[in-house]
Amino acid sequence: MRITLVIAVLAAVQVWGSRLPADWYVPLCVATTAVLLLIARWDGLSRDDLGLGAGSARRGLRWGLVLAGAVVLVYLVGLAVPFTREAFLDERAAGLTHGELVFRVLVRVPLGTVLLEETAFRGVLWAMVERRRGPAWATVTSSVLFGLWHVEPARGLTRANEAAEAVFGTGPTAVALSVAAAVAGTALAGVFFCELRRRSGSLVPPVALHCALNSAGYALAWAAARW
Repeated sequence: MRITLVIAVLAAVQVWGSRLPADWYVPLCVATTAVLLLIARWDGLSRDDLGLGAGSARRGLRWGLVLAGAVVLVYLVGLAVPFTREAFLDERAAGLTHGELVFRVLVRVPLGTVLLEETAFRGVLWAMVERRRGPAWATVTSSVLFGLWHVEPARGLTRANEAAEAVFGTGPTAVALSVAAAVAGTALAGVFFCELRRRSGSLVPPVALHCALNSAGYALAWAAARW
């Protein structure tokens, strides 16, 4: 029942959140995170169960710094190589002003996207399912739902990203294929994030990796459009 409640909360946020003004995004994510943590507390989960324990934070931080550094290095290499540079040409980042970019990288991504998604999928959902069915089921459930969570954002992928348009083309079929690919890709990424969370016992590594992927991605896509 409580797992179903968590899924229902996330579904409601996904459906109704897109209809709210953009300024509501971060407050909505923070409020939803608080609700999910209350449900986890109701379910009897401790801070350690959720990957938020102080004991694993130091080890998790070391993992996180290495992962974030690796992401930035790979991105810089990808931006420097002409063959992969097109993947950074994304209208969603290219149209941002300086102020909007700073807000997106330092506020919207870490305090909105990453806070909610990591707490929900690698924190609360993973811990709830893991306690009932074990880590394998927890990883599968969390990752599948994480993939489905990205259906709506993926709908505009071929319009915003030149590399995606080159791969999938245009039109309804292209949109369907790009959404399916995005869902599969984020589900696989979710498996990796869950494994990081399981091995480290902390949410810090997936949080750091997620922040680096999104924030550095926006920053370099913004820069690529100007170069």
